[in-house]
Amino acid sequence: MSLNQTRMLATEVSCRYILDTSVYPKEPAPLKELRELTANHPWSIMTTSADGGQFLSILLKIMNAKNTMEIGVYTGYSLLATALALPYDGKILAMDINRENYELGLPVIEKAGVAHKIDFREGPALPVLDQLVQDEKNHGKFDFIFVDADKDNYLNYHKRNIELVKVGAIIGYDNTLWRGSVAALPDAPLRKHIRYYRDYVLEFNKVIAADQRIEICQLPIGDGITLCRRIS
Repeated sequence: MSLNQTRMLATEVSCRYILDTSVYPKEPAPLKELRELTANHPWSIMTTSADGGQFLSILLKIMNAKNTMEIGVYTGYSLLATALALPYDGKILAMDINRENYELGLPVIEKAGVAHKIDFREGPALPVLDQLVQDEKNHGKFDFIFVDADKDNYLNYHKRNIELVKVGAIIGYDNTLWRGSVAALPDAPLRKHIRYYRDYVLEFNKVIAADQRIEICQLPIGDGITLCRRIS
């Protein structure tokens, strides 16, 4: 076994250890139910990982976040994790182009008693963001924004999100390792959809690393989560 193979195996074993000892035993029952429900969906790979959900939950509690946004909902695992972490009067503006997927997880969200926190909008997020940005009262309104949507629009989302979060607030972007492809050689064999979005993710990672308005932290949680804290 090569050194790289040994390292990959060690990483896989470590991830499994974390899930089995620190994540699944502490996973709230509604999140477990939604995760198991989503596992039967044809696009289950799109869901936020359980360790990602746990990370978002504790981050939001540390921040005392109250007013948040989520761009890209799917069946709602990260949305439910956020809703459970927010106070009773917390609010989440949630957007996705597919209401059907959201409604698959909605009964679990309702049973958890947190549906009142969610304002779901079906359709593309950019027109909604543009409308929010046009009204200056929305500038600096949000404590936290989580983005897990179309990777080719990440930079477009960031351009608008930075206006909508307050100084000191955080924007989280999921899939910034993009199945590990961002570290692969240019000619490495990749699945078609992985290769298609790879360059967009690479460009996004490059641009936000140079953005002087934020400080960033990229973490190997799930498929990679990058946190951007607005500093100016």
